[in-house]
Order: sequence, then structure tokens, then C-alpha cells
Amino acid sequence: MPVSMTDLRFEARMSDQQIVKSLSEAQRSRITTAFLCHAHKDRVLVQGVVNLLRKAGWRVYVDWMDGSMPSKPNRVTADKIKKRIRDLDYFLFLATSNSMDSRWCPWEIGYADPHKYPEKLFVIPTRDGYSTHGSEYLELYQRIDLRSDGSLGAFGPGSSIGTDLRNLR
Repeated sequence: MPVSMTDLRFEARMSDQQIVKSLSEAQRSRITTAFLCHAHKDRVLVQGVVNLLRKAGWRVYVDWMDGSMPSKPNRVTADKIKKRIRDLDYFLFLATSNSMDSRWCPWEIGYADPHKYPEKLFVIPTRDGYSTHGSEYLELYQRIDLRSDGSLGAFGPGSSIGTDLRNLR
């Protein structure tokens, strides 16, 4: 089932706000890494996703947490984003109404598709009340959803049986 925005907001509050400072260190330690595509308007939801993924043993790159990013998006921004997408293990698309309306998110998933599809590209659908966001992508890509035991799982397109994220590498 899609991840509830209420649950993500709760998870964000539970954060110790500690983000891995060096993804290259995580990669050297063979820790699973991911690029998180998202809308900046969803900052609190992003922190919740980062916390949930960290509990599953993953380390996540978020562009606004990167002090080396330009303050205003430009060509350097695009080049850094492309490099991160290529270098990290997985590409994750946090599907919300904001990311669906974003100018950057479709560009990022379009760039990631030939580099990460099909095994390393996932949509994280969300729901807010009765609305599920990301439905147009759900049949194209794998997804990360909540499993029946409450843990995050990796699901194939259209599948209701998911693999615990801790089992992916």
C-alpha cells in the first residue's frame, strides 16, 4: 500500500537529523545508496523517507542537503545531479502531487531511466487521504511500499508481494 504522508511526517519528527556526510564512505562500506528524486516543497516528507530508508540500512542523497550544490539551479546543478544518479546504487522517485507538478522531477526520472531501469529504479507512491500519487508511474517501474508487517518493501510492477529492502543490494 502507498506510504501515508501522515506516517512520513511522523517519521520526520522522529529524526535525529543526522544524514550520512559522505556517500563515498557508505559506498566503500558496501552500504546501499540511493538518489532521492523529490519536490523541494515536500521537505518534511523527504526527511521521513530518509529516516525510513536509513532504518532499512540505506543511505540517501538529497540535493538540498548537499552543501556543494549551487544556491540557484544551473548547469552545474544538472551535472552534479546526473553524476549522483549514475554513481549511486538506486534511483528513487518520491511521488507526491508536488513532484508530479515539478519541472525537475520528470527530467531526473527521464535521465535515470536508461541508467537504472529496470532493477535499480523505484517509485515511492504516497497517499494523502484517499488520493494516491504516482499512479501513472506504478505500472512502469518497481515501487517501494509498506509491507503487511509495516516494513518497507520492494515490489515489482503490479505485484502485491514485496521483498524487504534490507535484502536488496
